[in-house]
Amino acid sequence: MNADSKLLSRQGQRLLQIGVALLLLLSIEGFAIPHLAAPHLGVSAHKLAGLQSVLMLALGLMWPRLDLGAATSRIAFWLFIYAAFAILAAFVLGAVWGAGNQTMPLAGGAARGSAFQETVIAVVAYSSGPTGLISFALIFWGLRAVEHTTREKAEAIR
Repeated sequence: MNADSKLLSRQGQRLLQIGVALLLLLSIEGFAIPHLAAPHLGVSAHKLAGLQSVLMLALGLMWPRLDLGAATSRIAFWLFIYAAFAILAAFVLGAVWGAGNQTMPLAGGAARGSAFQETVIAVVAYSSGPTGLISFALIFWGLRAVEHTTREKAEAIR
């Protein structure tokens, strides 16, 4: 097992751990929804955390199969983690503050905060978009079907 394979395996394991931890967190967070300043945003954050936890579990299982080098896999991994938690943080901030209508009007409804709160939510939420897109593009690239000629295959051909 080469260094890249070990790194991919370790990152896949981390995604599985984060996915299960997120499931645990959202199970507990569900009890707080009625007490939030914007319960509709709380429900949205709850659903988003559920989606992200399942996505992390799925990516964790397939991560070791990616055909990426060490640097590329690190970039994809950390950009994905950032994107997932940045958008979740924006929803949670909106739910706690009772803000977020400007950035997330469907989920936020009438929840309107101060200019500072709305700006923080917008910056955090919008920063997750490019990072998530880059991460998914790298993951998609890592799933390409590339035939590697290993020593065993080369000897079998002879």
